[in-house]
Order: sequence, then structure tokens, then C-alpha cells
Amino acid sequence: MSVYKVLITEHIAEAGIELLKSQPDIEVTYEPELFRDFEKILEIIPEYDALITRSGTPVTEELLERAKRLKVVGRAGVGVDNIDLNAASRRGILVVNAPTGNTLAATEHTMGMMIAAARLIPYAHKSLKEERKWERKKFMGVELAGKTLGIIGFGRIGSRVGIRAKAFDMKVIAYDPYIKREKAERLGVELVDDLEELLRRSDIITVHTPLTEETKNMITKKEIEKMKDGVIILNIARGGIINEKDLYDALVSGKVRAAAVDVFSKEPATDNILLDAPNIIVTPHIGANTYESQTNVAVIIANQVLAALRGEEVEFAVNAPYEDTAAAKVLKPFMDLAEKLGLFAVQVACSRSKEIVLEFRGEISEDTKPLTTAFLKGFLQKMVDIPVNLINAPFLAKEKGISIVEVKRPEGINFKKLIRVTCKSESGEFSIAGTVMDEKFPKIVEINGFLFDLTPEGKLLLIKNFDVPGVIGKLGSILGRYNVNIAGFQLGRMEKGKEAKGVILVDDDVPPEAIGEIKGIPEILEVKQINL
Repeated sequence: MSVYKVLITEHIAEAGIELLKSQPDIEVTYEPELFRDFEKILEIIPEYDALITRSGTPVTEELLERAKRLKVVGRAGVGVDNIDLNAASRRGILVVNAPTGNTLAATEHTMGMMIAAARLIPYAHKSLKEERKWERKKFMGVELAGKTLGIIGFGRIGSRVGIRAKAFDMKVIAYDPYIKREKAERLGVELVDDLEELLRRSDIITVHTPLTEETKNMITKKEIEKMKDGVIILNIARGGIINEKDLYDALVSGKVRAAAVDVFSKEPATDNILLDAPNIIVTPHIGANTYESQTNVAVIIANQVLAALRGEEVEFAVNAPYEDTAAAKVLKPFMDLAEKLGLFAVQVACSRSKEIVLEFRGEISEDTKPLTTAFLKGFLQKMVDIPVNLINAPFLAKEKGISIVEVKRPEGINFKKLIRVTCKSESGEFSIAGTVMDEKFPKIVEINGFLFDLTPEGKLLLIKNFDVPGVIGKLGSILGRYNVNIAGFQLGRMEKGKEAKGVILVDDDVPPEAIGEIKGIPEILEVKQINL
């Protein structure tokens, strides 16, 4: 029987250590302070098959180069900023984490911070305990009952916050473009269609989204101005989602009654501007810090490492070791295409689809699992804040409730090999199809029945409009005023003068103000900005 050696360089809960030690094929070295001696780690790492860390151990390319036996790195927590994922992938080393272990801890911390902000509890505590003052009138609070709670991000944590808020007799609304309406309705929560409506209606706002390009600086001065006077704002998710300077200004002006913040754009945050703001409650990123959650994380990461060492399926893989098989090389252009189709579809109309149909035509219909997985990899990229890869994509899709139906047709029609995506939702159907030219160039060839010859890369605007003279000129004028350069244009139409679809390739992101003006053109029926 093979014996695998596991090195643990930081503190994890005893339950995880005992689980590993109880396995007959595992030998554990537990040195929880070793992360402070990087040179010693470099010296001994060649002996080990697995490494378990938290955030303090720098898993660098140098370390991975020396780790000749290393098969898996386990991060006991969520973030993997201390691990060189590319270097691990190049060496075929799997990286796993434990993203679900702290869900309840973060949920309960949110509720605690919400109550503390509404009633200014820490300030009242300090006044009485440290200053020995009895100031009842100074700390007049507000009740949660009857208030509208707006939850931005209705995933694992956001939905649990919603359940608990309803127990406080709050009205709960949520904004999440990637959550199906049925989930919110099942929990008695109203899912709103746009962020602005949530900002306008909420008395208390809490964010529970990943930090992505889409959510960075999601809440700035502009969004705060749309909120009610006296709103309470919470961020127990990720630093950077709320602009800290703008939140500070809103607290000083009184626009925001109170705020509660556990996460910051730069940590440790001992000199952050929010520490000087009035009516703010701050904690040092302790949302996951409970004995129970740390036990959960330790057990999850131990099981992930065991599965990886034994060649079993792992649920929380953060990277995908590079494959160099002949089959992978043949399929790779179509996998790249499938990934781009997923990324395109989720930005246009498919994020809340009840069902997604993937149709494979021609020879590629023989082995569709890699293509479906690649599609999910692209589809999920904008939904989560961990790297999505070919290993974890199916698990993430299952967690999100994404339903995929595969249709295999051995014969081609217009193209010998084709992938078509059809998304079915309350608002109707959306379809997009693509092929690979000359066995290496992915192309989008059809969008909702309109024919195109589009390379799926870069920034573009997808336009639905009436095919009448002058539309392109109006579009060009608006983009020109905002200094957005047009790199290319394609038009798809079925009949002159009827509905048409256009794709405008641009060199820069199109500002929201420009999108608003384009939507105001009478002939424009719809406009979507897509980044591929």
C-alpha cells in the first residue's frame, strides 16, 4: 500500500488533522508555525505528496519547483492569493480549497452587524463601559421590523441572510442576475430586475457578491445618491465592492445613517479611511471566524486532499492541471469555442435560464463531456470569484442549479461540425451557434437565427434594431462623443426593413451613459455590452 505524506504548515482545526491521521495510507506532519520559516519549507517539501496551508504560506513557483512529489495543495479557506496557480497547473499539481465551510458563520456575522448598526450598539457600549456615561437619548436606533432589506447577491450567504431577515419581520428584496426567480420566490423574497430598483427601495442594503470585474466598485457615489436618506449599508463580502471613499463621504454627510464593514480593499486595514468615519462599525475580516466554521473548513480540506491523493473526484478544485493528450489537442479548438459560447450566452440572456440545451453536430457529437464542461467554464466565469476550470465547473453548475440538456446529432447541415446553445427562460429563447474554421479558428456563425461570421474575442455591442437607414450613423455619433473607437461592424438580417441584429466591435468599454443614449434611439430595440 502506498503511503502519502502530508505537510500542514499553519493552524487548522483538530478535526481535520485527526481525520488525516486516521487514514492508514496517510502520514501527517503538523507544524502550524512552519509558515514563518520559508527556507525550511523549501528544504523539506521534496518529501511530501500534499501541502495544506492557510493564507500565510507563500506557495511560489520556487516552492513548487522543489516539490517533486507534490500532487495537491489544499487551502484551508477560500482565497488562494498566496498560491501560484499557473505554476501549479504547469506541474500537474491540483489546488483545492474549502469555500462552503464558513457559510453560516458569515451569515450570522451579517445579522449581528446589521443589528449593531441599526442600534449603534458598539458606540453605546463604549460610552457606558469606557467613558462611564449614561446617554440613552444619544443612541436612538431604528427597528428592523417593517424595514426593506436589499440583498445584492442571493447565493449561499445572501439567501440565508434573507431567511433570517424575514424572521425579523423585514421585507426582503434581492438583486442577482444569475439566480433563478423560483429560488427567491420559494424563500418569500422578491427578486428585482435591476440594481437601481433595489437601491431606491431599500432601508438597509447588504452585499454578498464575489469580487469580479463586474462587481468591483459596484457601489459608488452615484449609486449611493439613488438610495434613501438614512440608509444603512453593510459589506461582509469582499473589500472593493463598495467604494470606501464614497462611503466615508456619505457617512460624514449623513446620507448614510450607519454602516457595518468586515472587509476592506487592502488588508490589514489599520489606516483605512473608513476607520475615521462616523456611525460605522468595523471588524477585522472575522466573518468566517467561528470554531464551528474552522472545524468545517478543516474537515472539508482534509477530504479534498484525500480524494486528490487517491485519484478520486474532487469537488472544490481551484485550478486544472494542463493536459497534453492527443484527444485534448484535437478537441481544444471546439472546447475554446464552447467556452466562448458560454461566456457570450451568460452576458446576453441565459443567466436565469430554466434549461440550457447544447446541441452538438457532426463528429464532435461522439464525445461531448469535455465540450459541455468547457461551456460551463465560460458560463460560470462571471458568477463566482474563484477561478473556474474544467474540474470544478460541473460542481459549480450543480450548486447554481444550472440544468444542461445535451442533444447529439451525428450529421451536420450547413457546417460539418457545429455547437448550438439554446437558453429557455420566462422571457423566451435565445440561441447562439458556432463552428471552427480550418480546425483552429473558432467562429460564431448564428445569433437567434441571424447569420454572422464573428471571431469571439474582444469587446462588442450586440444590437437588435429595425433595419432602416440612419441607425448606424446615430450609433457611431454617440460612441464618438464618448471616445469609443469602432473596430468593426457586422449586420445580420432576414429581410430588408425588418428586424435585424448588429454586432459592433469596439476597442474600449462603453460607458453606461453611452449605453443609455443608444437605448434611447427609437429604432433600437435592445443593446447588450459583451466582453469575450
